[in-house]
Amino acid sequence: MNFLRGVMGGQNAGPQHTEAETIQKLCDRVASSTLLDDRRNAVRALKSLSKKYRLEVGIQAMEHLIRVLQTDRSDSEIIGYALDTLYNIISNDEEEEVGDVEEENSTRQNEDLGSQFTEIFIKQQENVTLLLSLLEEFDFHVRWPGVKLLTSLLKQLGPQVQQIILVSPMGVSRLMDVLADSREVIRNDGVLLLQALTRSNGAIQKIVAFENAFERLLDIITEEGSSDGGIVVEDCLILLQNLLKNNNSNQNFFKEGSYIQRMKPWFEVRDENSGWSAQKVTSLHLMLQLVRVLVSPTNPPGATSSCQKAMFQCGLLQQLCTILMATGVPADILTETINTVSEVIRGCQVNQDYFASVNAPSNPPRPAIVVLLMSMVNERQPFVLRCAVLYCFQCFLYKNQKGQGEIVSTLLPSTIDATGNSVSAGQLLCGGLFSTDSLSNWCAAVALAHALQENATQKEQLLRVQLATSIGNPPVSLLQQCTNILSQGDKIDRRGSKIQTRVGLLMLLCTWLSNCPIAVTHFLHNTANVPFLTGQIAENLGEEEHLVQGLCALLLGISIYFNDNSLETYLKEKLKQLIEKRIGKENFIEKLGFISKHELYSRASQKPQPNFPSPEYMIFDHEFTKLVKELEGVITKAIYKSSEEDKKEEEVKKTLEQHDNIVTHYKNMIREQDLQLEELKHQISTLKCQNEQLQTAVTQQASQIQQQKDQYNLLKVQRGKDNQLQGSSSDGVQVNGVQPEEISRLREEIDELKSNQQLLQSQLAEKDSLIENLKSSQAASGLHDPSATAASARDPEQVPELKQAKSFPVQGESESLRAASAADVEGRLSALLQETKELQNEIKILSEERTALKEQLDSSNSTIAILQNEKDKLELEITDSKKEQDDLLVLLADQDQKILSLKKKLKDLGHPIVEEDELESGDQDDEDDESEDGKDHGLSI
Repeated sequence: MNFLRGVMGGQNAGPQHTEAETIQKLCDRVASSTLLDDRRNAVRALKSLSKKYRLEVGIQAMEHLIRVLQTDRSDSEIIGYALDTLYNIISNDEEEEVGDVEEENSTRQNEDLGSQFTEIFIKQQENVTLLLSLLEEFDFHVRWPGVKLLTSLLKQLGPQVQQIILVSPMGVSRLMDVLADSREVIRNDGVLLLQALTRSNGAIQKIVAFENAFERLLDIITEEGSSDGGIVVEDCLILLQNLLKNNNSNQNFFKEGSYIQRMKPWFEVRDENSGWSAQKVTSLHLMLQLVRVLVSPTNPPGATSSCQKAMFQCGLLQQLCTILMATGVPADILTETINTVSEVIRGCQVNQDYFASVNAPSNPPRPAIVVLLMSMVNERQPFVLRCAVLYCFQCFLYKNQKGQGEIVSTLLPSTIDATGNSVSAGQLLCGGLFSTDSLSNWCAAVALAHALQENATQKEQLLRVQLATSIGNPPVSLLQQCTNILSQGDKIDRRGSKIQTRVGLLMLLCTWLSNCPIAVTHFLHNTANVPFLTGQIAENLGEEEHLVQGLCALLLGISIYFNDNSLETYLKEKLKQLIEKRIGKENFIEKLGFISKHELYSRASQKPQPNFPSPEYMIFDHEFTKLVKELEGVITKAIYKSSEEDKKEEEVKKTLEQHDNIVTHYKNMIREQDLQLEELKHQISTLKCQNEQLQTAVTQQASQIQQQKDQYNLLKVQRGKDNQLQGSSSDGVQVNGVQPEEISRLREEIDELKSNQQLLQSQLAEKDSLIENLKSSQAASGLHDPSATAASARDPEQVPELKQAKSFPVQGESESLRAASAADVEGRLSALLQETKELQNEIKILSEERTALKEQLDSSNSTIAILQNEKDKLELEITDSKKEQDDLLVLLADQDQKILSLKKKLKDLGHPIVEEDELESGDQDDEDDESEDGKDHGLSI
């Protein structure tokens, strides 16, 4: 600090110490001082001088400041001072007022100084890499000035700095970390840094997108309050536009990441009385532009279509239509919303159908299309709003034949509301077409032309429209009324451009008559039309009338080229003779070229949106410029053809038409047969699939039946053996695990035990009676009886027998065990009988199931036979169809040979030959028109 005071004090002490000397001393101090405090103080002094003496500090101190960044990274304070000083040197932002003395010098050099110092800094790429590494420091005093310095470098020399960052390892990833910083000031300045980094660099845009930038930015927008947020929301939206605009990869990534769904809450219009601040209007404007970036007509059609579908599915389109019909919406937001809805529905049938169903919240409800058309034909509405409505109507009808038919049908007599309670779209267009405001005339004519674009059916339907011009007079056709107004020219007093009305009507008539011979016939039927056109073309008018003359020439050329010679008065040849006599072929072609040479022609041909700075620039329509480009060449050729060439061309055309009719007929037949073949193939494949399924089912059923048969046979065998077991004890069937031999043995043992028991019981009874007899005889006769003596003599012999008899109850216990065993066997036999009955019942059930399965098998076999017969018939039909096709191809080959011979004759006559590709494309267009014709005819009438 003492050093700093000495230097600064010495600056005022005398004239010898100039600012350059002070800065030089500070730089020396930074370079030579060994104490960190001294270097820090010197860098701080340089920072304070860098705003006022930017040039001097930049020249003398930049090298020393870069060295500080390299050597003193451990001290965040000196690093912060050095970064701030470099920022003051490089940035062109004037934060302080410049004094009167230096004002003249600074104003001239400020713009160049920043880029010069930036070039010096980035000359060594290591300096940028060093700066990127410093951004990894979390310290606020390092990271924030580092972000600001890098942002300033990108603003000065963006492409060069972008290239250095791109080749730096992890360069972009380091910068993405700034978005996640918890300190809002660093995060917000990080958004500004990424804005400068991603500007016009697709490679960096892709890296940033894949570093999760979409998720972080959408989170920040939500946190900040979406459309009610502040300047941070605006910065995030600008960065999102940088990432998505003209970057198909990022657009696809945005859609695939389901980020479109997160945009829906942005457009929720809350309380109408909450007010629309300037910041909210700006933010919502950017949000609408971001939606348009995703569905821009300049994007690849597939990408635009997928985004349009996603916007409908998530409800974003519905939300935009709500804003469209809401009240209290600022005019510029309403205009941009209309433009956004236009591009969301353009060429997308689902979105167009939804838009057609939207009603305004009025009583009674009116379609949104009608409400918008009211604004378009109202001259009190802002010009940009009327242009937006016209664009919306054009986008609604773009590739939408259904919508075209609905608009035209509102003009047809059968659909006009006779009560007059409601106004239709067609009535509004007619009202605008014949009003006294030239801008309304032009808008209505162009809108009606878009209802006829590439739709021959509606061109013919519009010929039916009749208009009541005044009470008492017969109605006139819409075509006649358009030509009447055109012929009146400037006689009617109109507000606005003098030629705008005529240009609009001529564009409508050219669109109407092109590719529609019937409309050409109706146009030529009015005898005043051709003289009017030839008179307009032949006059030598001023330069301002050249465009009208060119359009009149185009209309007359269309009347010749698409003339089917149905009117004898105005045959092709007669019209060409009229041009040659009244105008001259060269003059006619010159007038025709006035259209494409007009200064506003190329501007209108660039973009579909009618974007004009002021009403007088509203001359050409984008789709009409395509028509001019398509017809200018063919009309020129048609005018220069001679009568003989025309006759030859007519003959060739008739021949070709006949051939085309034959070819078309055969093509239709082949197409029908192809469809039939496809249908038959589909049926065959279906029948094959069904046949395979039935075969599988039959196989499964057959295996099941075989299993049932096996079970049935097994049960039958078991049942027979059980019956044998009941009839004879010697049956050899094994029941419940008991062998037949064992049963027989047990039965024999039972019989033997029974017989032994009876024998022993009889013996026991005899012994008991003998004992009783002996007792009685002994008591009666005493010892003197000789029989008693004999009996007593026999007693010792009988004792063992009696003992044996007395011991017999022990043997009786064994008998009781045997009896129990017999009872157990009888129980088991009864259980076997019961089980046999149950098995008989099961056999009965299985027999019934077997009968049913047999019937089902017979039915399946019959079905298979029927299918096989149908398959044979279909194969026979396919064979016949192939033979028919071969015959047709032979016929076509013959026709081709005839065509080749005709073409050779034409070539010999010097007539240009139409290429086969053009014929094919013409055939295809005719087929498409015919198919569309049928569809729209049912819609309109």
